[in-house]
Amino acid sequence: MLRLNRLLSACTRPYPPRTHSCAQLNADLDGAQVTLAGWLLPERKGKTVSFFPLKDSHGTTQLVVNHADAPEAAAALSSLPPESTVLIQGTVALRPQTARRPGPTGDIDVNVSKVTLLNPATEMPFLPSSVHNLPNEDLRARYRFLDLRRSILTDNIKKRGQVAFLVRSVLHDQGFTEVETPVLLRSSPEGAREFLVPTRQLSASEFDSGSQEPLFYALQQSPQQPKQLLICSGAVDKYYQIARCFRDEDGRKDRQPEFTQIDLEMAFVSWGESLEADPPQQEGLYPQGWRIGGTEVRQVIEDLVRKIWRKVEGIELPKHFKVMTYYEAMSRFGSDKPDTRFGLEIINLSDRLSGTVHNASSSAGDEEVLECIVVRKSFESEFIHASRTLEQEHAEHITLTKSNLDTWLLKSKTARAVLADPNSSFSDFDLEGDSSTPEAIINESLRLHPGDHIFLAQRPRLPKGGSTALGKVRLGIFEQAQARGEYTVTEAPHFLWVTEFPLFTRDDSDKDFLAHGRWSSSHHPFTAPMWQDVEPLQRGDIEHVRGQHYDLVLNGVEIGGGSVRIHDADMQDYIFSKVLQLSDAEKAPFNHLLQALRSGAPPHGGIALGFDRLMSILCKTQSIRDVIAFPKTSGGTDLMFKSPAAVDAGTLKQYGIGAISVATARDSKSANGQ
Repeated sequence: MLRLNRLLSACTRPYPPRTHSCAQLNADLDGAQVTLAGWLLPERKGKTVSFFPLKDSHGTTQLVVNHADAPEAAAALSSLPPESTVLIQGTVALRPQTARRPGPTGDIDVNVSKVTLLNPATEMPFLPSSVHNLPNEDLRARYRFLDLRRSILTDNIKKRGQVAFLVRSVLHDQGFTEVETPVLLRSSPEGAREFLVPTRQLSASEFDSGSQEPLFYALQQSPQQPKQLLICSGAVDKYYQIARCFRDEDGRKDRQPEFTQIDLEMAFVSWGESLEADPPQQEGLYPQGWRIGGTEVRQVIEDLVRKIWRKVEGIELPKHFKVMTYYEAMSRFGSDKPDTRFGLEIINLSDRLSGTVHNASSSAGDEEVLECIVVRKSFESEFIHASRTLEQEHAEHITLTKSNLDTWLLKSKTARAVLADPNSSFSDFDLEGDSSTPEAIINESLRLHPGDHIFLAQRPRLPKGGSTALGKVRLGIFEQAQARGEYTVTEAPHFLWVTEFPLFTRDDSDKDFLAHGRWSSSHHPFTAPMWQDVEPLQRGDIEHVRGQHYDLVLNGVEIGGGSVRIHDADMQDYIFSKVLQLSDAEKAPFNHLLQALRSGAPPHGGIALGFDRLMSILCKTQSIRDVIAFPKTSGGTDLMFKSPAAVDAGTLKQYGIGAISVATARDSKSANGQ
């Protein structure tokens, strides 16, 4: 009987359908009879009336119940716990002029005549409507179904759906075909750790001689190979997909083991133009301009992004986004995804002292250069306090005073190490007494004064990796100045293309578990070299080979990356075998791609935009978890579904897998350098 009463405590009988959502009511409906459904929020009680917000996924409407006119409704609403779902029947009424508020339903109330309880909220670990008393993130993740009820997350999820629809509409209008590609693929060394999926099929006679070893699928890191093969087939000229991707990477703040990208590929993209036909624009010390292929991809993405910002943000973006080479980005900003919303640019002191400007193709790639960031007291006061108190260990920090203005450079340990290097481009200086001292040259060149702050560091002439020491200092000063409230960053979006990345690297620790000290691809092994660097590639000058790789950066965040692909099978095989030094077993997952390239594959290229990162920027949130309906924690776990989880030995046996202890697994991981 008790169980039956509990079943009948919620509405288990027919009830009328709702006539409006909570955001649809307005002054034009004054006097209308309406039926609403939603979640009942806490009561605000007066002497003769009570006020209850009613919320659904569209918005909130204020209910008014008169204790005298509707005593049953008043008693029913007052007795219900907050967040219960109810059906409300009542009449729309205009608020007094002085009580009207901005918003869709700010001009009206609903006078309640009848209440139907749909489901009481009897077990609430927290109240999502209590925005000023939210529990910690772990508890909210454990009860994500409640956390999603918060308006801010509701709005994010709806905006995500709107942008996804817009993306499909724009790409459809540009002649793209949406194609779904396999999620279950074969494990291959493409650069990131994969999730493996066991199968009960214990042999694959179609592929081998009947091996009885366990077989595994790999969840796609991206649709890279399928989309290239699709274009190679000739069936589709322009492909796109809003694709789910999976990477078994170590937990990081803004990464998820499963994520979404706007993925596209195009046939017959360009391979760049000659320097003679398209001389680079000049800005500052370094060449500018899009000197690689893939201009067709660039045009599609710029048009797509412009339309998203126009529709969602009401902002008109420029027709073309700025372009910067990797070498310039690393030299001026110390980052391969530079935030150009503020200054504090890095200055190359070596070139200023020597009077010579070097570039990315300089033969002096191993030379150490001296560079600095200057925070000037006179006209960068918003960064002075932050630079004074910044705790960092990446660079030498010097505060200029009247007493050290003429000696600061040669007293610096960092500067002396570089100046004393016999291979440096300014080693002819007499460090003990040349009348043209380095300080005199630099002080005059940079217009330094007492009170200025200088951060000094050295780095190889040829930049490597994704950031430099001064790049980290620059961001540290910027973030601390913002935290102190002394610098307000512009709200205008700063889009930037970064191009001409090194095609290969030995400076990516995330990829070394596959490379084992060999060269690895900076992007992926299918990226084409710049045509100017094909000859250096063939003669083995790997370090100086640049790729036709392009990243789209917004406010210092990489939101997309792509490249022109290798469409020549011999070049692709040369990179697999001679540069990356893949074994026959490591090359095997790419044999079908090599065959496709030998079958008249067209030149092609594409890009993938990180949909989660893009949405976090549009929703103005710091975490991509706030724009994903059911995200994982930064460690890759799901506290609500309690995954990943152990599987019993009997189930493992069906897949031909034996369980090992956690300690053994950790020892194996350590032995493999992971």
